[in-house]
Amino acid sequence: MIGYVTVGTNDIEKAAAFYDELLALLGARRSWDLETFKVWGTGPDKPGFSITKPYDGNAATVGNGVMVAFAAPDRATVDKVYAKAMELGGTCEGKPGIRGGDSSTFYAGYFRDLDGNKLNCYHM
Repeated sequence: MIGYVTVGTNDIEKAAAFYDELLALLGARRSWDLETFKVWGTGPDKPGFSITKPYDGNAATVGNGVMVAFAAPDRATVDKVYAKAMELGGTCEGKPGIRGGDSSTFYAGYFRDLDGNKLNCYHM
């Protein structure tokens, strides 16, 4: 159902470098590289993730209540993605761990990118 998700950025090159390293841990690579729009994915039939400078020319802002979640193949990858986000200058929104109670299998780490967009990486 989801084709791709886009978040705004005010520094496209700095954001692209952040996501090149972060998304490589999930097997994604940059598949579209325009001056104001960049896309990562794991294959042509899989959902993608993109960043853009806003079309209207105004500053990119964070959506209140908006979050993008990246699926990981295992908990170790969740830990690696979270650690890489912190290393690259992201900010913590919740260290990796079980969410949803003792019987839950939902394991996630939450963080914000360099522009303040909220993200998580999870495994179930």
